[in-house]
Amino acid sequence: MYEPIRTKSVHHTADGPNPDYPHRSREEELDIQLAGHLAALLAVTDELRAREDSADLDTAAERLAEQVGRLRGGPAPARVTGTRRERSAAALHRKAHALAGRALVVAASRADTAAAILAAERMDAHTAALEPRALASR
Repeated sequence: MYEPIRTKSVHHTADGPNPDYPHRSREEELDIQLAGHLAALLAVTDELRAREDSADLDTAAERLAEQVGRLRGGPAPARVTGTRRERSAAALHRKAHALAGRALVVAASRADTAAAILAAERMDAHTAALEPRALASR
């Protein structure tokens, strides 16, 4: 009823993985993904810092830059300061909350406690900033 497969698989070679093709481990892939989420969160945090003076945002930006540098295995990322887009503070806080949530999921999956704690703290801070009382004072 069924005809046997006569050709070799195109997905796997008989002699193992190709040494010419770079392969990353799951941990390396998660590090790259987490660094990307934290770098995006850092960019939004810097944009919020350009709009308002806040010691909390300054501290968060430094901690985020430190974590991105650690995950990338090098110095802290280059940052652009002084740029200001025409987005509302509420929109920026919602974006930062979403990015922190993504970072938290990846940090939890790779068991990175420091990054998970930082992401959870940022989620809490942006949630608090979105409360009606906080937005009315801006």
